[in-house]
Amino acid sequence: MTLKWDGHTHTRFCYHGNDAELTDYVNRAIGLGFTRYSVTEHPPLPDGWIKDEKLMAELAMPVNQLPDYISYVQQMKLRYEGQIELTVGLEMDYLYEMESFSNNLLEPYKEVVEDAVVSVHYLPADGGMYCIDYTADNFRQNLLASYGSMDSVAEAYFDHVEKAITWAATLPMRKRLGHPLLIEKFSRDLPTISESLIRRRLEGIVGLLKTSGVGVDVNTAGLRVPSCGKAYAPAWFIRMCQAQGIELVYGSDSHKPEQVGFGWDWFQRAIDGNEPEDADRS
Repeated sequence: MTLKWDGHTHTRFCYHGNDAELTDYVNRAIGLGFTRYSVTEHPPLPDGWIKDEKLMAELAMPVNQLPDYISYVQQMKLRYEGQIELTVGLEMDYLYEMESFSNNLLEPYKEVVEDAVVSVHYLPADGGMYCIDYTADNFRQNLLASYGSMDSVAEAYFDHVEKAITWAATLPMRKRLGHPLLIEKFSRDLPTISESLIRRRLEGIVGLLKTSGVGVDVNTAGLRVPSCGKAYAPAWFIRMCQAQGIELVYGSDSHKPEQVGFGWDWFQRAIDGNEPEDADRS
């Protein structure tokens, strides 16, 4: 029986979420029958990581709030003891050529942080780093214009995913790759990425996941995004990971309390082998 665990969630410390208290999220999780709930907020980013100052302010908490966030989740962990297993976590961005920043950030909390979701949200392009999941127009104007085609952007994305897995393998806590197909967030609004490319690159990372001990965040948030309409991990990839014994953890990626548990039924069907082989991806 699959552990009912939401392994990717956010809090009021997310500057692109909302100000609901963690109790609202956790109470919903308990009501839905979840037995484990990982709180995985975005940690601080290096100063000037992206050039858009307004967007930069929305992406992650300031450095001085990280201790407050850790304390907040620890308090909630004690509050809900005996009702649900609440774990202290972070959604660590893979920071290309800035891995030392993340290592230094985590150092004081290595004994505290239980879960790390390691995600690729940024790619280098002309003039700096850019979000792959901000808006379709931003993607088109910066990443697509710089790389020249969606396939070229996707190849770069998967290169960074492989680097993220390699870095994640060095972390001492439980770790998993965040939303492997986030690159498809705007698949309905941007040119198509070759399905053969996606399959080749996802197949290629299965072996790396297995040898590294890094699991997968089976992230269902794409199902609720109008420009995507698909989970960020296809059913065939889930089955391939299962065959290799790679840990697969459902993630609602909730930024609002009502999103907790979203897509659990899809995840359960995929895990049980009852979800079709992603016909909409052909």
